[in-house]
Amino acid sequence: MTDAVRADTFDVAEPSAATRMWRRIRGHKGLLIGLGLFGTILAIALLAPLVSPHDPYDQNLNNRLVPPIWYERGTWAHPFGTDNLGRDYLSRTLYGAQISLLIGISVMLISGTIGTALGLAAGYFGGRVDMAITFFITTRLALPVVLVALAVVAMVGGTLFIVIAVLGLLKWDRFAVVMRSATQQVRSLDYVAAAEAAGASRLRIILGEILPNVAPQLIVVATVEAASAILLEAALSFLGLGVQPPLPSWGLMISEAKNFMFFSFWLIAIPGTALAVLVLAINMIGDGLRDVTAPEGRS
Repeated sequence: MTDAVRADTFDVAEPSAATRMWRRIRGHKGLLIGLGLFGTILAIALLAPLVSPHDPYDQNLNNRLVPPIWYERGTWAHPFGTDNLGRDYLSRTLYGAQISLLIGISVMLISGTIGTALGLAAGYFGGRVDMAITFFITTRLALPVVLVALAVVAMVGGTLFIVIAVLGLLKWDRFAVVMRSATQQVRSLDYVAAAEAAGASRLRIILGEILPNVAPQLIVVATVEAASAILLEAALSFLGLGVQPPLPSWGLMISEAKNFMFFSFWLIAIPGTALAVLVLAINMIGDGLRDVTAPEGRS
């Protein structure tokens, strides 16, 4: 009887790592809500050419400032109304998701690559390498991002490529600071020493041993920076130095509507709400991924 019980006990298979991860994701409501919101916005951006009722660039001055359908004068021909040039606001809002996601993801990849490389190098090698990179980080932190971005965009121009490049080259400092600190903590652990004793190359240790173990911190910083880049682009566009007309950027839509905010409030409320929902979704995803991938949540 005892042997049978023991056999049954040992026959119970441990769930795989993927199964355990999926269980943690299903149990985190904030992450699921964030993924749902972000997935919806991503689908809207990808399907915008198919679901948009009108061309977002077509102007019709005879249909200027038509209100949305929840107003008395609204019409289903323009469910979100039209702007001051008669362009369909629903179509411009749908296409605006493409601009915001492109900027957020592109800036995150550029700044993340630069900052992560510098932070890993500073934290792992230490000494003069750490001092040089720390000085580089301190110099960058002394430069106000908004003012530098405004100056560069004003001198070079406000094309979409320029905005992405400027923000990507300015927003790497948080990646570098967090990755440097996390790498210094991991650098002295036993498995790193074991890899060094086994003769693994420095690149192999950094990419194979250190980077996977600092990934939770990297994920949080990446989501925060993506959301920050989207808001900063919107601020630049609002000031007239970001994405230039007639691109349907949500920040530019808010800027174009500021003269009508007391008479046609929906012109600001619709893109502003879309922008807030996107940033909220990205932040919720970052917080959720940090919770489900943290070592203390893996038991």
